[in-house]
Formats: sequence, structure tokens, C-alpha cells
Amino acid sequence: MSNRLFIFDTTLRDGEQVPGCQLNTVEKIQVAKALESLGVDVIEAGFPVSSPGDYNSVIEISKAVTWPSICALTRAVEKDIYVAAEALRYAKRKRIHTGIGTSDYHIKYKFNSTREEILERAIACVKYAKKHVEDVQFYAEDAGRTDNEYLAQVVEAVIKAGATVINIPDTTGYCLPAEFGAKIKYLIDHVDGIDKVTIATHCHNDLGMATANTISGILNGARQAEVTINGIGERAGNTSLEEVAMIFKSHKDLDITTNINTTKIYKTSRMVSSLMNMPIQPNKAIVGRNAFAHSSGIHQDGVLKNRESYEIIDPKDVGIEDPNSIVLTARSGHAALKHRLQVLGIEMTKEELDIAYQEFLKLADRKKNITDDDILVLAGKHRDKDARIKLEYLQVTSGVGVRSVASVGLSIAGEKFEACATGNGPVDAAITAIKQIIHRHMVVQEFLIQAITRGSNDVGKVHMTVEYEGNHYYGFSANTDIVAASTEAFIDAINKFVH
Repeated sequence: MSNRLFIFDTTLRDGEQVPGCQLNTVEKIQVAKALESLGVDVIEAGFPVSSPGDYNSVIEISKAVTWPSICALTRAVEKDIYVAAEALRYAKRKRIHTGIGTSDYHIKYKFNSTREEILERAIACVKYAKKHVEDVQFYAEDAGRTDNEYLAQVVEAVIKAGATVINIPDTTGYCLPAEFGAKIKYLIDHVDGIDKVTIATHCHNDLGMATANTISGILNGARQAEVTINGIGERAGNTSLEEVAMIFKSHKDLDITTNINTTKIYKTSRMVSSLMNMPIQPNKAIVGRNAFAHSSGIHQDGVLKNRESYEIIDPKDVGIEDPNSIVLTARSGHAALKHRLQVLGIEMTKEELDIAYQEFLKLADRKKNITDDDILVLAGKHRDKDARIKLEYLQVTSGVGVRSVASVGLSIAGEKFEACATGNGPVDAAITAIKQIIHRHMVVQEFLIQAITRGSNDVGKVHMTVEYEGNHYYGFSANTDIVAASTEAFIDAINKFVH
């Protein structure tokens, strides 16, 4: 058995299913190119039949990316498969990822079917996909809770039908590591023809065991790991690419190799976090803010004497080139800001850098400590310059015992509008004023404020969900003025449906 582990990245499919993490086509291409540079073997670019946006994104990613295989997800439905094949027509290496649920939970409650009918559908979908592409990956959804004997029966049948990769997902994150590893070994020992295909793992993190289950599956014979950057994905997320890559880089005794250029992990992680407005928890393994931080005096002393006393990974191995060597302040110049942006994986034109630098100076005057998250927020602002609706000015009056009043000026396709309104607090007043200008029935469904660090002068991130005509739209902004951030997040959501 080969010791080469193939990395299948589903950040742009499973990762993008997280509410508020949707990307436009341009942003998806940016992520896809970063994944190609990182060294992933397969990029799952989307679920083409699900929406025109996903269909178009798969087409454009296929054109933009050269050497990784481009994969499109389908259900065990002929229309899904046909649409996926059409979306993949420009891909240099194309793969259709089709399949069906195999656990009794899915068979009985999701499909109202029988094991015999599911087996027939599994065979049929692989045969139909094989008519369109040579590389067909089959997923047995909820394999983690599927009876091993029946799972082996399905896997053997789809291999005979032409599948080249067999995906064994722990869809609900239910399995224990030993149990999941044993499931992979059972298939290797009992399925005729299993040696002719690649076995893949796709583990979710509902019980915090996604990476452990993935590693167990690999140690028992799987040779493709399905992962996402930063572990994002449905519910509690997926297996983290960076964790799998660094586990095998650190444990050379396991003799498992990947094609990942680990020095590009950090900048890719930060770019995905920024584009998807998905903060990375400080204690996240490998890429978290505190991953290489030492506050204990004993730890600090040990690290100063020998880094390996408390660090099993050299930060440079994941692309962290001494992040504290250049401290950004109000006296920093363009070069320092440009360097920090490049470390974070962000490239700007001279014009964009000039604009970001002016915003940086304003922020540096208000904050003592400029963090990487602050810089990422600044970098994200230049993406909004072409928005149809822009906030021209905001003035609010509020206090204890008085009614809050907001005066708002908007630019809509270059035309100026103004309104003034009262509300139950300054944010409510500002939103009410905007509604007076944009005469549509919009309801704020979710309103989340996050501080990047601690302190009254910190940048606050605002995530907002706005309902309009039965659909939900996600807005985001950040500002040291939380009322301004909330207003901008509301406008960001509106820009998603006002054309």
C-alpha cells in the first residue's frame, strides 16, 4: 500500500455551507488558487445543481486552476450528475462525487426506502456518472452509523460499477476513533476489489473527534483525507487540513506523506478566515492566535532555553515568520503594513494599499495594540468599494432617559439620500432611518457582536442576518464604533439583495 496521502479539500463546498460564510465567484477563485498553491490534490468546488451561483463557480474554478482535480458534488440523481458534468467541462482533471445515505436512519427516515433499493440506486448513480467522467467518487452518507456488513456490500457493488474513490463519511461525527479505524479495516479485509480504489475519510467534529477519526482511518488504510481550512463546515465543522498535515509532518515515524507545502498554511488560514468572516478561535491548533503563545513563567523559561521544551512545531513550518518582529503602530509606514499583509496572505495594488494605509492610521490613532485581526478587517474593506449602497455619514444621539436619534446619509448607485429616525437605542434608530430610505420590509433575525481582543478601544465585529421575502442574507462589518459597525453590517446584508 502506498504511503502517499491525498488531500481532498472541501472548504468551498462543505465549508461554505456555514451560515454567513458564502463567497462570491471571485472570492472562490481566490481560495481555489490558494489551495492549489498550498498543494491540495483535489478541490471540491461546489454542488452545481444546488444554485446557478454554485454552477458558475465550478465552471470558473475549473478554468482558473491547473493541476488539482476539480470535484463536483451530486446526489444519486441523474439530473444532478448531468449538471455536474456540464459544470466540469473546462476542468483539466475532473471528478464527480456522487452517493447516497446507507445507514438505517437515512434509509428509513430520509428515503423511506429499503436496503435493496438503496443498493440499486448506488450502483445506478455510479454507472451514470461513469458515462461522463472517468474519475468517480462514491460517498456512503452516514457510513459511521452504517452496519459494516451492509456497508461492505454497497462498497463492493459500486467498485464493480466503476467507482475509483470510496468515501466513508462519519457524517454525524458519532464514531469513536477505534471504531472508525476498525470500520476502514473491515472494508479492506472484506470487500473484493478494494485494493483497486482509494478509500477516503470525511469526518465531522460534532463530538470533537474529527481529526482523531481521520487519523485512525488513515492508519487503518484510508489514503484520502477530506478536510477544510480551519476545520470549518456544517455544525461543529470538519477535519482541519492543517491538523492532518502537521500530524504527519511531526510524526515522521508513521511514514505517511502529503503534498502540502506547510509553510503556506498560516496565510491560507488567515485568508479563508477573512473572506468568510469566520473568526479563528484563539486556542485553535496550528493556526490559532495562542497556538505558539506561552504565558506561564515555567513555559517561557523552558522555551527560551530550548524551543522544543514546549513546542513540537516550529512556527516557521506553518508560515509564521516571527509575527511579533514588526509591531504596527501609528508611526509605521507603508512598507510595514504591506509586509504584514503579505505575511497574512493578502496582496494589494498600490492604490488599494494607499487606501488601506489611511484607514490603518485612523485605527492606530484609536488603538494601542494593532492585531492581525485588525489588519484583516482593514484589508476586507477595499472589497466593498463597488457596493451599490454605501454609508456616507452616520450621526447618533443617545443616553440614559432619552430617546435615541440617528441621522443617516446613504449613497445608492451614486445618488444621495438622507433620513432621520428615533429608536430603542442608537443601532435601532440607525436601522430605522435606513429602512425609511430603502422602502422594503426587512427584519433583523440575528445580531452578533464580537470583540477581537479585550479593551474599550477594540475593533468590534458585527455579524447580522436580515430576512427579506423569506430569504436570509448575511452582513458583516467591523469598526471601533460598534454603532457604525452595526449600521455597516445591515447595509452589507442589504447589498446582497438590492440590485
